[in-house]
Amino acid sequence: MDDTTGNSTGDGRAVFSTAVVSAFRERLTAPITVGSDTDLLAELRALEEVKNAISARQARITVHLHEQQTSRDVPRGIDAAETARLVGSQVALARRCSPHLGSRLLGLARAVVEEMPHTLAALSCGVISEWDATTLCRETACLTKEDRAVVDAGVADQLGVVSHRRLEATAREHAYRADPATITARRARAETQRRVTLRPAPDCMTQLTALLPVKDGVACYAALTTAVTESRADPGDDRSQGQVMADTLTERVTGRSRADGVDIQVNLLMPVDTLTGDTPAHLPGYGPIPADLARQLVDHPDTGKGKDTRKGSGTGTSKAVRVQVRRLFTHPGTGDLIGMESRARTYPGLLAHLIRLRDQTCRTPYCNGKIRHIDHIRSVATGGTTTERDGQGLCERCNYLKEHPDYTVTGDAGETTTSTGGLVATSHPPCPPGLPPPTHSYSERTLIDFIWVEGIYREAS
Repeated sequence: MDDTTGNSTGDGRAVFSTAVVSAFRERLTAPITVGSDTDLLAELRALEEVKNAISARQARITVHLHEQQTSRDVPRGIDAAETARLVGSQVALARRCSPHLGSRLLGLARAVVEEMPHTLAALSCGVISEWDATTLCRETACLTKEDRAVVDAGVADQLGVVSHRRLEATAREHAYRADPATITARRARAETQRRVTLRPAPDCMTQLTALLPVKDGVACYAALTTAVTESRADPGDDRSQGQVMADTLTERVTGRSRADGVDIQVNLLMPVDTLTGDTPAHLPGYGPIPADLARQLVDHPDTGKGKDTRKGSGTGTSKAVRVQVRRLFTHPGTGDLIGMESRARTYPGLLAHLIRLRDQTCRTPYCNGKIRHIDHIRSVATGGTTTERDGQGLCERCNYLKEHPDYTVTGDAGETTTSTGGLVATSHPPCPPGLPPPTHSYSERTLIDFIWVEGIYREAS
């Protein structure tokens, strides 16, 4: 790269700095030059190699950051795990990703830079991707440093040559040869990590995923496949194979048939535009849903009319749909949930529930973790109060990280500011359905609280 930014060493070589990187990034916005397919494909290949090489440099920078932070934390008596948690969050802020992913990237960087020279060289040359390097680290995670180096050397001739899946299989094979006992023990430990997760999918669908031991996963899939075969014997069943398997899974897990209703708790943020118009609603654990779907959940037109198709039920009709509606009031025009407060140092049930519904996910920038802790933004020791305005929902990891002296969080419920390592990021609660974001004005918020308290007092009188 020629030195177009004025940054250079005494011998004329370009200095690789933030300015140089920014200048290169700006060049990437230039119009695509009309050329032959060969030229365009060559540029595409070169860009891919640069992207991978950048990942290698990011890994080296991450390791350097960790080493510098460790040198500062050790004299202060800060635990190594706390140091790693802080650096993981700093990496996350810099790369605009979740803190959990930042910690994984830190682990990946240390493994590649410190223990896998062949993988680092291939990544630096751009012939493998960061995902390839991640897979190699995952397949050798349980090995000693020496055995990991053996596997790294064993796959060196395939880096950038074979497909990702073949590279993964080769690494797994070399890892087993290096230490069969450890790989066997790892498999046993993996079975203890079996779990079920739920993630949103497009078009108001969800992805229900189960991580199971291979024998259990194969057995479940075989049972669902058998249900497909049985459905084919019914000429009136026109469902596809995927539909039959999905319906069978739901019926066997929940114990109900497709004709049964479901028990629903709907948390509505007032006003009631969702029930009367097109304002989307928010379903906890999923996210925004269209107004028409929310109305279907609240008011099933077929409730009590369908027949129960479960064998041996003996009821003849479906279960009634039980709906619990919880209304959460917002101040007109501001989007603020009406405040609650407590004299306790910890957040009590209803106030904690209010904050969970307000924040929806962890309030740390870029973190989408599930809220595990409700904590003060400003600690009680420094004058914080147990109120809605001084409370925030955090995942467990982010709440513990607040104790590190090089990590600060300031602000209130309307806007919090996270600062660490020269990086600054802000966080806001999601906009309530049909309303603007909560106000950031302290004076306006104080007036809202006053009007709310006065309104309660007058109503009680």
